[in-house]
Amino acid sequence: MTVFSCAKCGAELTPDLQKLHGVPDVSLRDTDWHGDTRLAPSTVPRGSYAIDPEPWGAPFVAPVPRAVSAPANRALLMPPAMTDMVPAGPRDSAIVHPEDAPSLRLAGSLGMHHGCCGPLGTGGLNMTCVCGAGVATLAADCMGPHELHLDPLRTYAFRPDTSL
Repeated sequence: MTVFSCAKCGAELTPDLQKLHGVPDVSLRDTDWHGDTRLAPSTVPRGSYAIDPEPWGAPFVAPVPRAVSAPANRALLMPPAMTDMVPAGPRDSAIVHPEDAPSLRLAGSLGMHHGCCGPLGTGGLNMTCVCGAGVATLAADCMGPHELHLDPLRTYAFRPDTSL
């Protein structure tokens, strides 16, 4: 089991989470179009996390030949000014279910990085710790993935000793 904390203040951001062997496949066809959330299912189930080995999120750059891109079911919906760009953000971000980090708060105005139903996840860190530090990026618009990426430089994983 693993708990993720803020690198700036040490506040616990998640409860104990179980590591998944890889990033699960999610179908956007399962989006709850007529329900309360209008969101696709979360990429990872509650109580779990996965490490994304690929670059994810901001900054975005022009694509290079043979660039690896996110599977279509996890590709971000890009604002019109950014449609020809690919993610160059951090590798090895921890993806958690957004409800597994209840103390995080959406940071300020998202501007063009806000879709009709929520943040696109394209504007960089958009979730803050209780201390005010930007620590994660939430993608939660109805036309893209529903996932929370904990920044690997602004958070750290702690594995409590369970042998006691």
